[in-house]
Amino acid sequence: MVFKRLLGALGVGGPSVDTILDGGAVVPGSTLTGRVMVRGGSMDVEITGIHLDFVARVEAEGHDSETEGNVVFHRVTVGGGFRLAEEQEFSVPFQVPVPWETPITEIYGQPLGIVLGVRTELAVAGAVDKGDLDPLMVRPLPVQEAVLEAFGQLGFGFKTADLELGRIGGTGQTLPFYQEIEMYPPERYARAMREIEVSLLASPSGLEVVLEADKPGGFLSSGHDVVNRFQVGHQDVGRTDFNALVDSWVQQLAQRRGGHGGGFLGGDHHGHRDDERSGFGAGAMIAGVAAGVVGGLVMGEIIDEIGDAFEGDEG
Repeated sequence: MVFKRLLGALGVGGPSVDTILDGGAVVPGSTLTGRVMVRGGSMDVEITGIHLDFVARVEAEGHDSETEGNVVFHRVTVGGGFRLAEEQEFSVPFQVPVPWETPITEIYGQPLGIVLGVRTELAVAGAVDKGDLDPLMVRPLPVQEAVLEAFGQLGFGFKTADLELGRIGGTGQTLPFYQEIEMYPPERYARAMREIEVSLLASPSGLEVVLEADKPGGFLSSGHDVVNRFQVGHQDVGRTDFNALVDSWVQQLAQRRGGHGGGFLGGDHHGHRDDERSGFGAGAMIAGVAAGVVGGLVMGEIIDEIGDAFEGDEG
């Protein structure tokens, strides 16, 4: 999709910019390619910089409320330092690294409800314009897909996915937020946990999998959360039984009585809680995602609404 916007900071006659991302979803740790098309206005100008910002819609949890805001989590300069003549057209190709911890927005081509965008910033003679957004689609790495596929095969049902502001203590997390994928357990684990939250932190060496279970309380006790962390390598895909591996992880979590396991998680990790069951119920998670609707959103609606999601963003 191509977005075009006149640089309001320079008024009528200023240059315009189109950013064209090469088609298809990217994976974390790969390269995003495309080009920025700059067209001169009614006067010659100096283009001092062309920058691309990766922007995410992120939730922040307070004591009694939850808010949403936009977070720039990656910024790259792709051009600048040239003079743009009147009505001249100039193309700037780019190859931008995608951070390893970039959240996934889709599984098997179906959206998870995560909103990411690439914003183009054009700096001209001291004036800066933060242009429109191109939606950024990110599919899982093979190792991430293998873990999620295993949860689906084990009967976990997809609930929702979101981005939480904060850091998971004791991990190698580098971004200022993390992704949580919430699922309902199958019947065999229904008494041990009400739901499970999965965070998949990718890196060049592999994947840190953080599991948090919301465990029900007993007659004389309230419910509580338990958390475990596991690691798996990229090279394990194709030679590891992920169904058995993930099932062993869940069994360990189900047997835990509470706490964070040796102080693994710090106080900046906040589990999202919502007892209202929306989206998919119990069943194969991946099969449910492939059905085409996640959390009431379809792909076309997400693309149409990305502008609304970032409306009024100034930073």
